[in-house]
This record gives sequence, C-alpha cells and structure tokens, in this order.
Amino acid sequence: MPNETEPDMLCADLVRIFSADGIEVQALQGLNLRIDPGELVALVGASGSGKSTLLTILSGLDTATAGVARVAGHDLLAMRSKERVAYRRHTVGFVWQQTSRNLLPYLTAAENVSLAMAVARNGRGAARAARAAELLDLLEVGDVADRRPAELSGGQQQRVAIAVALANSPRVLLADEPTGELDEATSVSVLEAMRSVNEQLGVTMLIVTHDPSVSEHVRRTVQIRDGRTSTEVLRSTRLDEHGAELAVAEEFAVLDRVGRLQLPHEFVAKLDLRDRVRLALEPDHVAVRPGHDGAPPPGEATETGETGEPAAPATSGEPAAPDRPASTGDHEEDAR
Repeated sequence: MPNETEPDMLCADLVRIFSADGIEVQALQGLNLRIDPGELVALVGASGSGKSTLLTILSGLDTATAGVARVAGHDLLAMRSKERVAYRRHTVGFVWQQTSRNLLPYLTAAENVSLAMAVARNGRGAARAARAAELLDLLEVGDVADRRPAELSGGQQQRVAIAVALANSPRVLLADEPTGELDEATSVSVLEAMRSVNEQLGVTMLIVTHDPSVSEHVRRTVQIRDGRTSTEVLRSTRLDEHGAELAVAEEFAVLDRVGRLQLPHEFVAKLDLRDRVRLALEPDHVAVRPGHDGAPPPGEATETGETGEPAAPATSGEPAAPDRPASTGDHEEDAR
C-alpha cells in the first residue's frame, strides 16, 4: 500500500539519456519535482525542454536512466512488466493532445469510457454504464454520451477523453498539451473542467504544456528548462485594506540538493550576468552581482580608502587583499 505521508509524484535527480548512432542526448539533467496529493500543477517550458520525456516516464511508458521517480508509492525505475501494466491501468490516467490517441472513433462517448473499465476488468455491464454516465455528467458532456468522436466538438472530445482517463479511479491524472488543438475559449472551458474534477474528486493532476496561459488556471506552475526544473510560481488570493480580493503570484527559483538554481532569463539579461557572478551572504538574503572583471563594484572602498580606485601596491611585500563583493551596490538581485 502507498505511504499516505509521501507525495503522489516525486522525482529526485532524474536523468534520461537517449542514444542513437553513437550520439547521446541528455533530455533530463537531474530534474527534481514534488507534487503532493490533490495538487493541480502545470508544467511549462519550451519545446525540447524535457516536458514530454518527463511525462512518458511518469506514465510508465518509458524508464529513466538514473535518479528517483515515484508515483503513488510505485518505484518507476524498479517496476517489472506486470506491475507496469497494472500501474498504467489503475494508478494513472492519461490525456493526449490528439483525439485519435484518446478515443476510438467507432465507439460512442459512453462506450469509450466503458471500454477503459473493461480493459482493466473493473465492474460489469450495468456498473460500467453507471460509472460512465456519472463521469460524463461530471464533465458536462452527458448529453452527448451516444455520439461518436466525429460528431463532437474539439472541447467535447477532450472532456470525454478526461472521463476515459478517470474511468478506473486513478490516483494521478497526467495530461500532455490537452488544449493544444483548441481555440482560446474552448481551452479555458476544458481547463476549468479539469480544475473542477480536481476539486471534486481529489485526483492529483499534472498538466504539461508550452502555453503559459494555462498556468493562470492552476495554483502552482513549474517551469522546466534544459532538462531541469528552474522556477515555480505559486498563486493565491488575499484581501486588501478595503476587503477586496486580490490575486497574488509569487515566483521562486528552485534550489536542488547541491545548492544549484537557475535564474530566470529576464534577470540574467537585465543585469548582463554571464560566465561568473559575485555573491555576498547577507543576514537574510544572498546578493548576486555581475562578475565580468576583477575590479571592485562601483562605490566599494579600496585599500586606499577611496571608492572606485585601484588598490595601492602593498609596501610590506605581501599581496594586496582580494576583491570582496560589497553588501550593497548596483545590480543587486535578492534571493530570499
């Protein structure tokens, strides 16, 4: 049985290397991720950042090269073939971007949901039909239960696909670009449907997307860059001094187990950070400054007591003291 105190999804130092014709490509480079039970999380990133690779590992369709990957108590790197099949049928549900991968075209919406239960040998005829009707109603497509995919709109097809993914009561739902083929208005309705399912059923959800607007519909967004998680945005609501509700989004850099982090691109560009940076440890933060050359930052006192001037040669024959970053100065970025 899974340990209820552990997260529903845990990745630690996850690595995936693909090899072909003597060439190795490292798709995941020590990725770390934790998603607790009941969370709804969006994973965003550019094409080639490692999003889809991570999702195929978490779904049991692929195996990581090294590291730790656990989902709902299952060790994905140690699973044997039989356990992997049971895992995909009962523990995780999956929604693809393409309708053709989610639904069989010759079955109705209700029959597609029932088929998922039949494959997993869950329930019997009447019970399966009742479960299918319940899920289709929950996703507000109960009125099209007797229609085939070709007779449904794109949004309806994805809602039915979510019902299929939920048919066997999985602990975790994974979605790969579920709104990638939908227009903006339809995308919003599908995302709201997923959020409603998350709240009502308590299913842990991970939505992978390259569309930043998806993150506006979830409380937590994780950005992946170059095969690693780089930043997270946490959203919450607060009341201002007039009692009005305000939406607040806070961005955090992700710190791995050896103390590495990735600064957002806009921070690096604005301060022209490259090659190396100057660090200063303050009582409640770390100051990060450009470190392009060996000169002290403007305004920093030198050995002569002047500011911005080079230090005078040491008269005792001993070397001059090395440059030290000041506790205050220009281009300071606080990591709190």
